[in-house]
Formats: sequence, C-alpha cells, structure tokens
Amino acid sequence: MSTIETASPGKTRVGFIGLGVMGKAMARNVLKAGFELAVYNRSRPAVEELLREGAVEGGSPAGIARRSDMVMLCLPDTPDVEAVLFGENGVAEAARPGLVVIDTSTISASATRAFGARLAERGVELIDCPVSGGPKGAIDGTLSCMLGGSEAAIAAAMPLLEAIGSKHVHLGPTGAGQLVKSCNQLVIAATLAGVCEAVALCRSAGVDASKMREALLGGSAQSFVLQNHAKRLLDATLAPGFRSSLMLKDLKLAIEAGRAGGVFMPTTALAAQLFTALCNSGRKDLDTASLGLLVQELSGLPIQQEEERT
Repeated sequence: MSTIETASPGKTRVGFIGLGVMGKAMARNVLKAGFELAVYNRSRPAVEELLREGAVEGGSPAGIARRSDMVMLCLPDTPDVEAVLFGENGVAEAARPGLVVIDTSTISASATRAFGARLAERGVELIDCPVSGGPKGAIDGTLSCMLGGSEAAIAAAMPLLEAIGSKHVHLGPTGAGQLVKSCNQLVIAATLAGVCEAVALCRSAGVDASKMREALLGGSAQSFVLQNHAKRLLDATLAPGFRSSLMLKDLKLAIEAGRAGGVFMPTTALAAQLFTALCNSGRKDLDTASLGLLVQELSGLPIQQEEERT
C-alpha cells in the first residue's frame, strides 16, 4: 500500500460524487475549508451551483478519480456505490495507488467490506463514513461521522473529515462504520414508533400532544427524536427531512446485518414493517415523522394536514 499523504487545504485535491441534499452541503463545506474540489452528479443543477462557487467539473467517476487524491461519495444505496466504484467509467478504472475513497453513503456493511477488499487490490484505501445529523448537520458541518477503515487512512483524511463533521469515531476496520449506522437507524426508528403512538394516545384522549411532548422533554423520556421528530409531526412540517423510503432501506440493511450475525432483532423487524406500511400508504417521500399520520389513521383519528402528502 502506498503512503497516504495527510489531507491539507490548498494542496489535497478532493473529488465529490453524489450531490443530493446531504452531498451538496458536504461538498460546499469542503470548498469552504479551502480544498480544491472536483464534482460529479448524474443531474446537472447541483453541479452547476457548485461550479459557480469554485468547484471544477469532474466529468465522470473515473474523471474524478483521475484528478483527485481523495474521493468522497454520497449516494442513495449499495448498488449505486458499486456502480460508481466498479462500473464503466467508475472510480476503480482510473484509481492509482494511494487514492483514498471516503464513502458517506449508508449502505450494506458486508458489501462495504467486499468493496474495500477489491479497492485494496489496486492500492486504494476505502473509509466508510456514514453520517448522522441530517440536512442541518450537513449544512452546518456538524455531522457525526461513523468511521470504518485503517488507522493510517483515517488519520490522513481527518483534516478533510473535519470539514463535514464535528464528531468522528473510529469504530474498527472497513464496514464497522456502516454497521454502527445501522444501529443508529434502528434506534431512531424504534424511538420514533413509540413517540408516534404517544401522540396518537394523547389525541384520542383529548390531551394536548404538544404539552405531552413538553412534559416528557423534562424527564427520562427526552430524546433527539422527541425533541425534533415529534415537533415535525405536531407542526405537520413533513416535507423531508429524511424520506420514509430511505429509512425503510436503512432498516432492511440493519436486518441484513443482524441476519448475518445471528442477532435476535424483533424491534427492528417491527420497525421495518411499520415503514413498509407507511411507504405503501403513499407517504414514501414524506419525512419519517409522517409515521405518526399512519398511526393516527389506523387509530381511527382524523388526519390533519393531509395536504402534506405529495
């Protein structure tokens, strides 16, 4: 394996592939940190936006790899990452020894380990770096980064990682970050299910659910989900956010990891069924807090702000 140079603004050339809501915000923070940045995305508007801010055109995943020292990915799912890395005009096609790939996508842990092994054959290091903190954390550069990979690669990439996040935990070898992201998602989904049931219970009894939330935030039930997701539900601000369809995808990844490890995970299985029903109810593109609408609907309660379903 070639020696990896520590990332340095003004010196290290960075490529970014995948400019959705999260990716565009992270790429912008890389630019703000002073790194030379090349970008690639399947649709053009986000690319054009970042070009106006100082980024340069990457042309293709291979083009990004050809001109970069470190390549960052932010893509929807495992097949997308595989295609960008190993498909036609993919990163691997132009990768040279010493290249570092940092994948901020949320994908399969087992696939990530396999991708890392394939890239290692070319002298390329893969860091899995799924993130938590949502669009606001991406914009503010305060994401929590769950890191899997070699100590040397992560140490070298840390100045770049600090441009996108405020918390960085090295969890183990390649794939460990993705496994912990599954833990993150299953805890959020399970907590959200309980919060949605609590809101429905209050509504059925004529108790102000907003005041219930206020009371619970002062005690042991307080959580990020109660603080933020419950407020989105109560305020009916259900444009994503984080789409329900993506949470369902992430819960399936958690179940896959649990099956591989022989882990008993009934709560995760139930959460996946709840989000399957939510997506099938026409709310797959709404925020995950829209699970509360499904719970209220199945409880025979009138649904407010149904116009949010788009």
